[in-house]
Amino acid sequence: MTEFATLVSGARAYCIADIATVARDELPRLPVILRILLENVLRNGREDRQAAIDAILGWLAHGRSDREIAFQPSRVLMHDTTCGPALVDIAGLRASLAEAGGDPRRLNPVLPVDVSTDHSIGVDVFARPDAVKLNMAHEMKRNGERYRFMKWASAALDNVRIHPPGTGIMHTLNLERLASVVTTFERDGTAWAVPDTLIGTDSHTPMINGIGVLAWGVGGLEAESVMFGMPVTMRVPDVVGVRLTGRLREGVLATDLALTVTERLRRIDLADRFVEFYGPGVSSLSAGERAVVANMTPEFGANSGYFPIDARTLEYLAQTGRSPAQLELIEAYARRQRLWLDPDAMPRYTETVSIDLGGIEISLAGPRRPQDRISAGKAADALAPVLTNKAGTPVPDRSDTDEPADGAVAIAAITSCTNTSDPRLLIAAGLVARKARRLGLIPPAWVKTSLAPGSPAAECYLQRAGLLADLEALGFGIVGYGCTTCIGNSGPLAPAMAKAMQAREFAPVAVLSGNRNFPGRVHGQIELAFLASPPLVIAFALAGDVGRDILHDPIARNAAGLDIRLADIWPTGQEIDEALTLAQNAGDYADAYDAAEASAEWAAFEAPGTALFPWNDASTYIRRPPFAGLGTGTRLGRYQAAPLLVLGDDITTDHISPAGAIAADSEAAEYLVARGEDSRDLNVFASRRGNWEVMLRGLFTNKSVCNLLGPNIAPGTTIHAGSGERVSLRGAAERYADEGRSVVIVAGERYGMGSSRDWAAKGVALLGVRAVLAVSFERIHRSNLIGMGILPLRLPADRRPQDLDLRPDDGIEIEAPAETIAPRAIVAVRILRNGVETGRFVATAAIETNLECAILRAGGLLPLILRNAMSHSGKRVCIERLLADGIVG
Repeated sequence: MTEFATLVSGARAYCIADIATVARDELPRLPVILRILLENVLRNGREDRQAAIDAILGWLAHGRSDREIAFQPSRVLMHDTTCGPALVDIAGLRASLAEAGGDPRRLNPVLPVDVSTDHSIGVDVFARPDAVKLNMAHEMKRNGERYRFMKWASAALDNVRIHPPGTGIMHTLNLERLASVVTTFERDGTAWAVPDTLIGTDSHTPMINGIGVLAWGVGGLEAESVMFGMPVTMRVPDVVGVRLTGRLREGVLATDLALTVTERLRRIDLADRFVEFYGPGVSSLSAGERAVVANMTPEFGANSGYFPIDARTLEYLAQTGRSPAQLELIEAYARRQRLWLDPDAMPRYTETVSIDLGGIEISLAGPRRPQDRISAGKAADALAPVLTNKAGTPVPDRSDTDEPADGAVAIAAITSCTNTSDPRLLIAAGLVARKARRLGLIPPAWVKTSLAPGSPAAECYLQRAGLLADLEALGFGIVGYGCTTCIGNSGPLAPAMAKAMQAREFAPVAVLSGNRNFPGRVHGQIELAFLASPPLVIAFALAGDVGRDILHDPIARNAAGLDIRLADIWPTGQEIDEALTLAQNAGDYADAYDAAEASAEWAAFEAPGTALFPWNDASTYIRRPPFAGLGTGTRLGRYQAAPLLVLGDDITTDHISPAGAIAADSEAAEYLVARGEDSRDLNVFASRRGNWEVMLRGLFTNKSVCNLLGPNIAPGTTIHAGSGERVSLRGAAERYADEGRSVVIVAGERYGMGSSRDWAAKGVALLGVRAVLAVSFERIHRSNLIGMGILPLRLPADRRPQDLDLRPDDGIEIEAPAETIAPRAIVAVRILRNGVETGRFVATAAIETNLECAILRAGGLLPLILRNAMSHSGKRVCIERLLADGIVG
């Protein structure tokens, strides 16, 4: 049996890892995801290759496996606020290596790393023609120091490419420009064709699954390990199959499908599991529609939301300017390797879910979680339990009402990669705007409106379709190309709304075409938010509130006093298709990106030209991190700890480490102002992630955080055991460290859900936390905790945080010695009060692989990398060194 074969495409011959020959009759039974993983382990040729092949094929017996494989992606994708901390870590490791007498230039990424600068731009200016220009100017001014540091990194480090501000959201950039679907390279004089695979430091990286590229999100720490050549070590994953049948009804859009999929799949435990879509309904969906669904992967809790390659994939690639030769190669490779979608195939899956596309309705999700899907007409019902006006807000009469009330729309934002990457959704929004404009409708003054597409090409196709002027007339002019409102960079509220909120208490809402609506994420003053399709965002902006049935009740009155309903402005599928045909031009994409990459403002930034970054102790953006060194050893062991925080369910990474604006009255602001910063413009936490002092002061300060150690404990504080004093978390951590006491955090279900924010683990590590005990963990945050040397422990089902009745003076005794820790090991836990045992149970170590055990024993990933570099003087830090040490394998 030969494991490799030749594939001819065009005039070239390529070597391929021949999975069809290796898997034989078993190949059709494998999910496509496992076929790609099989190709990866077959091609990467380590000594344990046969064991990995056997593990993948052996998965078929039960649809699950505990055996490990090593996955080596082709590339890494990052955004500016995750690359910033990662590059600061690397700069810190280089400094530590140099201080130990080593050559810092040996610490280099060994595979391509693309960085998109998309998470910083804010909506300071909106609803005016020069909004993009002014918002970009603010961004460059605020973040100049960070951008100079990023330019240093791109010059000092191998394989790092920075895409400057204005090049769009990383996931759209990936879809429209970076992804090859099938990639080629030369090795020892031989041309290879292989699947395009990657990992990204953003939880929404699986968006690229929509065009058949296997990728998933990881934390910044795990990405750092991959950058240095370590594989992603994983169990052969469970793969959940979602069978799609039928087709979407008239008026139903990709967003409605994505929200329905999220609702359905959140009912299943998908932690560390992959999802693959199959069945005849897949063929009815465009690549853009598939990408919208795949983007919501972290919201439904999985690693992937994978759609196999087919003719719809090639259609999208042609529309975005990929060459005919590339399309020919993709089809030839996918068909030869059995990666091409067969709508009638019935592979073996761990479990399956069926969804009839014809049963999906126009939907919203909210008002607090993305999985809480409702019919679009039921927003008022969803708000009733949380509004002071339990009946919801009545439909305002525009002739005599000019004040917002409960349920008033404060922010209406077409934003985020989720929906703005699908041209069909933006075209639909433009058509709603056109019809509303012709009827003389405009949003009320209290609504802050904005459009932030994921791509600079969006302006081209909206302009060509004649829809940009209509959007601008309703206040939905382009404010920038980045995440903006979806990540919390929504800027100040409209003056009319800000004035009303100062004058009296009521509960406004946000409506956005984003992917998350956790309390306080979109804006610090807004606790309630609904996710909606772009055209529905415009409809709610026109209504000015969500206290009505948007599907049937009047939205507004025109100048003639006639009631206008959604049906009067909603476009038909034919209208969308006709406008989309008019809009499309494959040349737009390369032209738009080339123009954005040629940014004169970016080119003007000067950066140091040294191998070591010159730290500046006066900087408020870039500080040498204390954890980018050898550390103090493992946090494992036998110990008794004080509970620093006891938390409930659904603590997100936003709750742990904020991304949005730094409040002027916060501890972080006090630190910055003391160092000369303007209290009126402190930027956002996401832009300060290179300064550990700022980030430490922001931990758990979200006003929704409730510390169950006592009544009315303010966010960001705790009760110090012994003294009983209420102090900041930072202050308590310092006291416990001085006293030689360990600390832990206890939490409920889905701890760490949300963004792949490594600072949610780094900050906790700086507080001295040795373990986090939770009912369940979200996958990326669990990995980040391990990367910082913190042990994640799953509580038994009958031991919820509230049931433990923990008090500040209680001791939590943990039995987790380094020599016995193992994947899914049982860990004994005792609760002590005044030295007397009040509870005993066993927790489960939330560890999936032997590599994770090695990281915990080393005290974290960064000490492991540094020790490896120091012990192999003159050699590149890479997987071979780790293999030689027995750390991986």
